[in-house]
This record gives sequence, structure tokens and C-alpha cells, in this order.
Amino acid sequence: MINFTLNGEKHHYDGDLNQSLLSYLRLDQHLTAVKDGCSGQAACGACTVEVNGKAVLSCVTKMQRLDGAEIFTPEGFPKYVLDTIAKAFVNKGAVQCGFCSPGFISRTKVLLQNNPNPSIEEIQKAIKPHLCRCTGYKKIEEAIQYAGAHICENKSLEITQTSGKIGVAEPKYQAYETAIGQRDFVDDIFFDDMLFAALKFSDYPKAKVLKINTAEAERYPGVHRVVLAKDIPGEKVVGLILQDWSVMIEEGKTTHFIGDVIVGVIADSDQIAREAIALIEVDYEVLEPETDVFKAIDGAAVHQERPNHFDTCQFTIGDADKAIEESAFVSSGNYETQRIEHAFLEKEAAVARPDGKGGMELFSQSQGVYEDRRQVAMILGLQEEQVRVVLVPNGGGFGGKEDLSIQGHTALFSFLMNRPVKITLRREESIILHPKRHPVFMDISVAANKEGKLTALKLKAVGDTGAYASVGMKVMERVAGHASGGYFIPQIDIEAKTVYTNNIPCGAMRGFGANQVAFALESCIDDICEQGNFDRWKFRYDNALMDGLTTSTGQQLQGVGLRQCLDALKEDFYENKFVGLACAIKNSGVGNGMQDESKVIIEIISEDKVLLQHGWTEMGQGVHNMALQTLCEETGISPSIIEVKVDTEAQIKTGMTTSSRATALVGLAVINAAQNLKKDLTTNTLLQLVGKTYRGAFVCDWTTKPGADVENPIIHYSYGYAAQLCVLNEEGNIEKMVAAHDAGKIMNPMLFEGQIEGGVHMGLGYALTEDLPMKDGFLVSDKMRQLGVLRAHETPEIIVKGVEVKDPVGPYGAKGIGEIGLVPTAAAVANAFYSFDGVRRYKLPLSK
Repeated sequence: MINFTLNGEKHHYDGDLNQSLLSYLRLDQHLTAVKDGCSGQAACGACTVEVNGKAVLSCVTKMQRLDGAEIFTPEGFPKYVLDTIAKAFVNKGAVQCGFCSPGFISRTKVLLQNNPNPSIEEIQKAIKPHLCRCTGYKKIEEAIQYAGAHICENKSLEITQTSGKIGVAEPKYQAYETAIGQRDFVDDIFFDDMLFAALKFSDYPKAKVLKINTAEAERYPGVHRVVLAKDIPGEKVVGLILQDWSVMIEEGKTTHFIGDVIVGVIADSDQIAREAIALIEVDYEVLEPETDVFKAIDGAAVHQERPNHFDTCQFTIGDADKAIEESAFVSSGNYETQRIEHAFLEKEAAVARPDGKGGMELFSQSQGVYEDRRQVAMILGLQEEQVRVVLVPNGGGFGGKEDLSIQGHTALFSFLMNRPVKITLRREESIILHPKRHPVFMDISVAANKEGKLTALKLKAVGDTGAYASVGMKVMERVAGHASGGYFIPQIDIEAKTVYTNNIPCGAMRGFGANQVAFALESCIDDICEQGNFDRWKFRYDNALMDGLTTSTGQQLQGVGLRQCLDALKEDFYENKFVGLACAIKNSGVGNGMQDESKVIIEIISEDKVLLQHGWTEMGQGVHNMALQTLCEETGISPSIIEVKVDTEAQIKTGMTTSSRATALVGLAVINAAQNLKKDLTTNTLLQLVGKTYRGAFVCDWTTKPGADVENPIIHYSYGYAAQLCVLNEEGNIEKMVAAHDAGKIMNPMLFEGQIEGGVHMGLGYALTEDLPMKDGFLVSDKMRQLGVLRAHETPEIIVKGVEVKDPVGPYGAKGIGEIGLVPTAAAVANAFYSFDGVRRYKLPLSK
């Protein structure tokens, strides 16, 4: 037995001394401010606590080391200290998804008690063990200094109070509760009588499952049930667009990649379920996987239902071949981008429980709760209305939480057991399971005349979408549709192929194809400038899209702020010696002939509570703020009395939270819903309106598919625009990034700046260090530390410059900013490196 104090109380422990402190805190004590981001890899810092006055990672601290220790988690910090640090984080915009925040706050508490006035360099050194995928660290560093200044002077700190209206820095919705660990994420939810489940994944990327032996697992103490594909009462195959993703692989069927689920075990604890999984034996007939995307085009079928090359986006404008032949300058090359892991800090988790009426209630971190509902209902053989999905705002998504993941398995197991069930993936499982950023191979030619005007573009692109379609064909549509980037190029010949392989699936990730093609295009632009001795800034300015010009798809644009972005960077460009410049355009909304729809419900609960319901996922980007601030702008209601909720019980079906669309769509729907409420408030108080409900909607149903034979194609209703500058020092290292982004209308300056800083940080990792290589269908590494995510001390200065050129559709002229933050970054870095050493790079990540 060991003895220690925890948050000021004496504790005795006579359990497994090899248990981690993190496990003890979360599972035994339910102290859930401490988060598990890396599953004991000591890679993310989310589990940081204070032990004997030092900040330690609880995931690798064994209980045997804690005899006589004094342990503090955020729940036990002195109120003034916790309050001051947390409010500093809130006021400075350091909380986005907030999953990492309690860990950072623990580290900050220990740092400030030893060094209350740290420099930025000292802060960066202190937070080296921590990852943040949302913020780019800059606002965290600023918040730590801000908190230290207040603690030094023993001054209290209050959360900034605003009108909540558009254009003000209203603090992030629920940021304080999230920062101190009081707002639950999915894995923080515990129900009475809850069981836990674990999954067995395929041992091979492609193999026929001959026999599954579960006898030992079924006999294992604490196991309640072993589940196979044959136990699924409804559909065994689901999917976002194509119904091609196997929920579980049954005997006699062939696996498609190493993340295919073979068996599930339901047990009294996660540990027991995992121990039982290890006892399951599967006999396979191992087959040769298709892992080379070019060989796969004509190779053995990954899915018998359709060819490996199952989708092509193709369109032409004019005669590109002729224009290229007649042009004075042509830049051609084969460019390649890599597979990337999203590395959201919150691993996949789901909790499901019976609703007592034959249906299911699911607590999901998904990017689309109505999509979850549809697919879960398919698996269970229920009507959609029998499945309720409650959104638990997640710890980062970036596109990686669009596909169903484990929500279906969790609901299935709960349905079969008629008890609450939780599944939480380990980090290694998360890296195996969910879709990644596409590796894209691009054969591109760009041409210009002797006057410095672009004349033609030809692109042949191939994307490795892996074992399942996910939204792969839509990503490759964006590669095609954004091929001309921020420029007017009159002659176009574009083809983008989507191809199955037995690699990990690839789907949505921030940028969604636009950043892949931007790397190739912008490299060609710089090459043409060198060939023709053109000024790189002026060439881009002269060829930049403007109102009335068209994209590569032939869509005529309005509300284009690209030249204004370039103007914002002009001084920095000419003042520095080694610089790289890149422009970008990124759509908002799904477009491409598909319908975008958003609905909201505003309900007056009391004079002190207004409930605002919508269908979009809050994952750190601030969509709850966009909804709330729009309502405040329209009605003058105080933000302090507005509660925002996402729950399929509201029956306001919404699509996936992706493509930077939520700001525009939720804002327009709130404006619509608020019309009658505004009228009523002119003659009534909120108290007099209690019980009234106001509904609003916005539908975009006027877009067209790329290549459609229409006179004036509208591929997307809105776009965002950006230009970024990468500045190197005399040693060729990145000194700073300057990012000018046209937001249309900056809805919240603090959140806008934080989104762009986070996007640039992610773009720098994409450019320099991030990769997820595979060999023969297997991962080279499944460790978080090997993903190459940049840490605070590795992240250069990021200067954000806001530009506002109103969009004709978006609320108050707003454009999406969530995705475009990283679209031009890798291209700007590649061009900066070339300016330094004269070596053109054709592959990401870049080599120095």
C-alpha cells in the first residue's frame, strides 16, 4: 500500500502499482480535467499534473513512484491561481477546442510559481512537452505572460464582457469551463452500469478471413459478450457518400486495410476488453495488397463492386495544349504531396445507451451528428427518428471526424447489451482507423506570354483515397476546381482521378485538396517569374482574380479580396531578402451541384435563458460563437443568457461541418430566424416571450457540378482568399510567416486571428515535417511523436493581417476562414527555400 495526498486529501492505494497516475485519476477518481491525448506515449502534454511542486506527465508516472507524494490536478489548484490562469487563456483566445488547455494550465501554474515573469523563450522551453493542434501556440504564450503579470501583482482577472455582436472579440463559448476541465468531452462521460468495449483490427491490409476463434475471449473473466459481423441487425456496410465501408469483416470476406474491424469485445472495463481482444485468433488467407496508386488503377480490385479508379473529375476551357505550345514561358513538373494524420488531441470516443423505447442515444464528437444518426440507424435496422445523437463539442477535428469511426460500433454494442457502452480508442488505433489527408500526384504545366500574363494550365492529378471512398472524390474535385488558385487562367485542361488502394483511407482534412494543388501551382508561378525575369509580387498581382474574372471551373466571381491580400504583404515582400510568396482560394460549402442547408431554432426559455439550436459541430473553430454573435447582432440579446445546443432531437437536419461552410450557413439561418423575434422584441420583453419558438433556415441549391454544360456555372456560392509570405533569415531558417486573409467580414477578431495562426502552424508542419508513410499497406510508425507536428519552440513568428472584402452571400459579407488558413503555406515555404538556395522542390515534406 502507498499513501499520498491528492488535491489536499489523504489517499491510500493498494492496487496495481504499475497502473499509471493518469488511469488512476480518470478511471478510479473520475478527475477528468486531466486528459489522455497520446495513450501513454508521453507525446502531447494533455495529462500534465503537479507532483511535489513539479509538472509531470501522468500518463507515464506509475503509482509505485508516488508514495508520500503531494499531487494536484486542476480540480485542486488554489482558486485564485486557477481562475487567473484560465481567464487569461480565455481573454487572449488561447482556448480553441480546449482539450489541451487543462494540461497547459497545469504547466503554467508550476512555471509561474517558480518564475512569475517568464520570457517568451522561457515559456516555449517550459511547454515543449505539449502539443496544440488548434492555436499555433502564439495565443497560449501570450496568455501565460498575461497570467503571470496578474499573479505577480496579485490582481484579479475577469473574463472580458462584450455586447456579443458581430465584430467584437467575444470570448469563445464555454471557454472557461473547457479550460479548467469542467466541460466534459466524450471520454469524460461515465454512466451507472456502463460497460466498455474494445476492437480487434485486421492483421493484414488485404486478407480473406477464414476463421475467427473467440472461445478464450468469451471465457475471460469480466467479458460480457464477443460481437462479430453476423450480430449486426441491419446494414453491414455504410459510408458518407458511397456505401462501401465495412462495419466489421465477417468470415469468408476480405479485409481492405489494417483498420478494418474484425471483432468487438464488451467487458466490465476497457482493460479487460483489451486483454480479451489479445486472446482472439484469426486465420487468414493473406493476399497481395494494392498499395501503389498508379499500379492500382489497373490492379486487383480493392472492392468487387467497382473498379479501383472509380471517379474522375474532368473539364476543359478552350485549348490548353495549343496555348501552352504558343506561350513564351512554360513551367512543367511532377509534384507529390504526402499522407498526413490530423493529430487532433482528443482521440475518438463514443458513448451510447438505450433510450428505453427500443431506440438508442449516442453521445458523439462527430463533425456531423445527423450523418451519424443516418448511418447508425442503418447498422441497427432502426428508423432515423429512433436514434438520438447528442453532440459533445470535440477536441479538434480538421476533417478527421467526418466519417463514422467508432460511433456505429458503440451504438451496436449498447443495442445488443441493452446497457450503456463506451469505446475509447488508443492513439495508435486512432492513427490506424480514421481517414487521412490524400497523397496527390500532380503532372502540371502552367504557361504565360511574354507580357507576363498567364495563358494556360494543364493538370493530370491522381489521388490515393485508400481502402474506402470517404469523401475522396470530393477532395479530388477540389484539387481540380482549385487548380488555377488565385489567378485568372483562360485556357484549362484538368483531370483528377480518385483511386482505391489497400492503404489507410483518405478523406477530408483542412484545405481539402486546395493546399495540395497550391504547392504545385505556386512553384510553377515562381518558375515562370524566373524564366521571364518577372517581379514575383507584381506578376501575382497582375494575374490575380478580381470581380468578374473566372476560376478554373469557369465560375465568375464577385467579392474577391486577393489583390487586397497582396497589398497587405507588399511592404514585407520587398523589405526582406529571402522570401516566398503564395496566393490561395478556397471554397465555402459543398457546392458542386449538391445542396447546402442550415436550420436553427431559437426558443425563449425564460428572461434569463435563450436556447439556440443548430446542427453544426463545435470543434474549436468557433461555430457556436458565430451562431451566438449573429443572434446578439440581430436582437441585442446579451450573450450571457444564450445557450447553444446541437442535438438531433431538434430534427433540424444539417450536413457535415466541413468546407468552411458553418459560419455562412448558421449565420444566415440565424438571421432568418431572428426576423420575427426582432419584431416581437420591439413591443415585448423576453419575459413576455417565454415559451415562444422561432425557426429559421438557409438553403443553397443553385450550384453546379464542375464541367456541367451550363452558361454561367456556379460551382460554389462563396470563396475565401489569402496570400502568405514566408521570410527566411540569413541561415535559411524560417524567421516569420505573414498571412493576409480576406474574411469578408471579421466576425470575431480574436477568433479570426487564432484560426489563421493555427492554420499557418498546421501548414508549416505540412511543409516541413509531417508525414505518415506506409509500406506494403502497413504504417511505418503509429506513434504520435513520429507524426512531425511542430511544437511551440519550433513555430516561428506568425503575423496575421485581416482583409475585409464583402462576400455577396455570406452573413454581413463573411467568408469561411477555417480551411484557407493553411492552403498557401507550404507553397510559400517552398518558394522561400528556392529564393535562398535555388533548388526547386517537387515533394512534400520539403527537404532543406
